[in-house]
Amino acid sequence: MPQSTETQERLVEQVKEKYGQIAKTGGSCSPAGPGIPCCGGGAQTVSLQIGYKKEEQAAVPEGADLGLGCGAPIPHLEPKAGETVLDLGSGGGLDAFLAARAVGPTGRVIGVDMTPAMLERARTNAAKAGFANVEFREGRLEALPVESGSVDAVTSNCVLNLVPDKAVVFREIARVLKPGGRLVISDILLDGPLPESLAQDVYAYVGCISGAALRSDYFGKLAAAGLGQTAVLKDVDYLDALFEAAPAEADALLAKHGLGRSDVRGLVRSVTFRAVKPA
Repeated sequence: MPQSTETQERLVEQVKEKYGQIAKTGGSCSPAGPGIPCCGGGAQTVSLQIGYKKEEQAAVPEGADLGLGCGAPIPHLEPKAGETVLDLGSGGGLDAFLAARAVGPTGRVIGVDMTPAMLERARTNAAKAGFANVEFREGRLEALPVESGSVDAVTSNCVLNLVPDKAVVFREIARVLKPGGRLVISDILLDGPLPESLAQDVYAYVGCISGAALRSDYFGKLAAAGLGQTAVLKDVDYLDALFEAAPAEADALLAKHGLGRSDVRGLVRSVTFRAVKPA
């Protein structure tokens, strides 16, 4: 059943509040306790588990990696010197800074985030590390503060699942991309409906689980926005990684809803995919 506008806006505000707390403290927002942050589990350790490399972590400012991703999209995006890259839900700036290193001084990276505390953190990180080719703009993904047809590549890491109206976001991505432009996104998708109690848990929503869409619906909206040549680059069970990173906390979250691991195994996927705007 589609969510009302009022419900969608309430969820957005709750997401904004929780990620603001993380930006200020660097801590977990999970109701299950420390060890399950909003989209992962313990900053640099979790980032290594989901695909980042130690040399990448060493190349970005301290405090940029908050362990909030569910993939490592930048190597698949392959930013090139001189390109303009857009990072949706840029958080502390981890992926924006990695892209900035690739596009070099003749390129440009734009990070967009709706949380003022995250923007402050990212801008401080950029200034400390001397990233002159990165800027961070405040805005919603449903109305990007970016000129149409101005971006070579778009990336996002475990953020679109938090947006209630994903179809609008995909249309915005298509709008800002240049013809022939590409996107590589890591996100949480579902291969089956979640148990109702878990799906309705707003804290699970902020934790990137119950805000996720069914795979067929998600990619259907992507195609409807005019983005094609879709290729799945990585597809793993997200909850397996969560159980490994923080087993006690993950079990506590499930137990809250009277569930066990077998009830959800295989349903929640961490997927990294590529798509292209037609030339």
